[in-house]
Amino acid sequence: MANGLGVFATAAAKFRGSWRSYLAIPLIAAFVGWFTNYLAVQMIFYPINYIGIPLWVKDGVPLGALGWRGIVPSKAKKMSEAMVDMVTGQLLSVEEVFGRLEPKKVAKLLNPMIETIASDNYNIPKKVTSQFSFLYSGVLSSFVRDMQKNIISLCDIRKCVVEQMMEDRELLGKLFQKCGELELKFLTNSGLWFGFFLGCIQMIVALFVENPWSLSIGGAIVGFATNWLALKWIFCPVTPTKIGPFGPFQGLFLTRQKAVAKEFSEFFAKNVLTSEKLFKSILTDETTKVNFFNLLKKRLWGSASAATLIVKELPNHLSAVHPYVDKTLALQPTLRKSMEKMSSIQFERVLHPIFEEDEFTLIVAGAILGFLAGLVQQAIATGNFTLMFWKRRKKQKLPPPPPALE
Repeated sequence: MANGLGVFATAAAKFRGSWRSYLAIPLIAAFVGWFTNYLAVQMIFYPINYIGIPLWVKDGVPLGALGWRGIVPSKAKKMSEAMVDMVTGQLLSVEEVFGRLEPKKVAKLLNPMIETIASDNYNIPKKVTSQFSFLYSGVLSSFVRDMQKNIISLCDIRKCVVEQMMEDRELLGKLFQKCGELELKFLTNSGLWFGFFLGCIQMIVALFVENPWSLSIGGAIVGFATNWLALKWIFCPVTPTKIGPFGPFQGLFLTRQKAVAKEFSEFFAKNVLTSEKLFKSILTDETTKVNFFNLLKKRLWGSASAATLIVKELPNHLSAVHPYVDKTLALQPTLRKSMEKMSSIQFERVLHPIFEEDEFTLIVAGAILGFLAGLVQQAIATGNFTLMFWKRRKKQKLPPPPPALE
């Protein structure tokens, strides 16, 4: 009992002798928790381009020999492929969406293009070409119906999306940041109070343990644990789960399904699957543009020259069509309703993959930074910043032997 009281008395004496240093431990731990989580979030999205010495850089791998590229920019191809597979496999039917277009309406919007081509390239007066507008409308209407029947061969949604994400690697990051804004803020800010709580434990350990390495090791644990706990809190449990009489509990991201569905659908419809970008893909993709040309030539009674002229002039006249197509396809409400109906297990896959890809790297990075911060704490608490295993120990001088007895 006396020994136990002596331990507490020693700890109390240590605290009184250097109370400022010990109170600084949870404060520094709180900062370490916040900073490591903040850095983890930044490492997910930035830098867009590799920064460092390019001794060894592998495509799709964020960490180089001496440098780093954000996880999302590094894995843009893999992530965008998975995302578009989810969109086309679970959220919308390409055939059904394009089937909403009214061929006669599209033909009416494109009619001026045919008149211009006939007038400029075949020297037919516009007064004459306008008299045959019903004929042009019939051909265009039939062609639009042909497109709707063959839309899978004419529009490669997967390639359209992936090429956009590869061309602008920041675009995918913006989508994830918009959908996971609250979760990313939580990941950063939670490090502050997780770190403070663990820092209090770290301070108590330091008072009772003489080894100064307890601060450095504790710092590593704080950096590791704050990142790990925050990530788990965001996505676990996937389905509502009761713990005894409490709950049900569910990961923070999973509870925001309706809000995320709104953000995702708006971003995707306004920035990715727009009429302009869909038609650009149809007319420039090496595979789909051939299919488009052959289908058009067939509708023009095999006239390759007429089909060539229309394909050449079409991009200059599509601006009249885009507003109608965007409105009629109604991708935003379609994506939103479908995402709201996803199961929790399916919905978890919307955002979690960006963390999973290099989750271990992020957590280890937090542990390393926490360890370095622990060294600072060690210096504050002990006044000695020298690493113990680098410090040369002085040889102990033995006292002189007693004089020999005569």
